[in-house]
Amino acid sequence: MNLEKYKGIIPAFYACYDELGEISESRTKELCNYLYKKGVKGLYVGGSSGECIYHSLEERKATLKYVAQQLKGKLTLIAHVGAPSTRDSVILAKYAEELGYDAVSAIPPIYFKFSESSVYKYWTEIMDATTMPFIIYNIPQTTGFDLSLNLFKKLIENEKVIGVKNSSMPVMDIERFKATAGDNFIVFNGPDEQYVSGRIIGADSGIGGTYAVMPELFLMAEKFVSAGDFANARKIQHDINDIIVALCSLNGSLYSTIKEVLKQNGVHIGSVRAPLEPISGDDLNKIAGIKALIDNAIQKYKG
Repeated sequence: MNLEKYKGIIPAFYACYDELGEISESRTKELCNYLYKKGVKGLYVGGSSGECIYHSLEERKATLKYVAQQLKGKLTLIAHVGAPSTRDSVILAKYAEELGYDAVSAIPPIYFKFSESSVYKYWTEIMDATTMPFIIYNIPQTTGFDLSLNLFKKLIENEKVIGVKNSSMPVMDIERFKATAGDNFIVFNGPDEQYVSGRIIGADSGIGGTYAVMPELFLMAEKFVSAGDFANARKIQHDINDIIVALCSLNGSLYSTIKEVLKQNGVHIGSVRAPLEPISGDDLNKIAGIKALIDNAIQKYKG
């Protein structure tokens, strides 16, 4: 299988709401167009950044549909189908295949503490439901499940498993997964704060929750890494991390901050769904400063 279409900057897609807080077709497609014009490689749809755990099955299907209608065949589209139940995950995976997505992905099941055998069965049942490639999603800081190397080795025996989106914080996990799986396998760097180090130690690509608010910077970071220009790669990662710290500094959710910045860029995709907290009060006055940080960094590396 040619895995080149999975290599590059792949933003995690945000939930797009109307003024009543319902999934918006027009705003979903507006964000699609915005990111397409920025030159990203693909989109990861329906994951953590898409607030998936706060959406009904029908809402998740709607977002998958609107993105596919706008960008199928134009960008690499990965559908995150992880859900609390295997049943719903399978329904979403089959629907993503109907829509023409390039691959499906899933976190492990959440809430209860699951054994490795339970997680293996969960992921395998999702894989068996379609003919699509599958990407493991390892994010132990939110799911409470840390993908072991032994389970990873067992999973990659299935030819449908083409990659792992690794969002654990130890960079060594990326190196170990890549060393174990080899060249014909995609390791996606998950933590945006370590994109450069993740790429250098073995990640082939990246999927991230802050990419869509500053795609220019991650595209440039990738350009520096690919060219072996590690001095500039370190510098741009430093600037990216300053921005991430600022995005996380307000009382509201990270994603509500991001959406307010996008709003100042002319991209209106609503706020966030409770219990995620919107930006309010004096914090709204700080959005312009965060946007300026991003704009100044873009200008710094332009050309």
